[in-house]
Amino acid sequence: MAHFNSVQELEAAVGQRETSEWITIDQDRINRFADATDDHQWIHTDPERAAAGPFGSTIAHGFLVLSLLPALAADRVSVDGTVMGINYGLDRVRFPHPVPVNSRVRAVSELSKVETTGQGVRVVTAVTIELEGADKPAVVAEWITLYVLA
Repeated sequence: MAHFNSVQELEAAVGQRETSEWITIDQDRINRFADATDDHQWIHTDPERAAAGPFGSTIAHGFLVLSLLPALAADRVSVDGTVMGINYGLDRVRFPHPVPVNSRVRAVSELSKVETTGQGVRVVTAVTIELEGADKPAVVAEWITLYVLA
């Protein structure tokens, strides 16, 4: 985790990159996400049918991979003088490559922008979720976090 003593230190870190550890996306995780979202499309939950389908196996939901951002990239920043960080939103989310079952993903995050607002400090992080062995990423997005000032 990167710790910053001030907002000015955080601003000076724009351009800093971090890479997370790998996370494996197995069928159990895919099935639990399908249950949580009521998205049981066969390409995600029917291994037998999916084996004969366009991807050769089940694939993770794009939103499942995106939902791993907290595990992959959250809590990477702390700033003195703030009381919490909250999700503010996402921009430019894309899913360039499917994630086959039992694949490993990791996040490469780059601090893109720091802006002080009336609400606190808004931080934009460019996130690329890489898929091990693939030539394209699984997800690319701009993740916006709001750090609320004390």
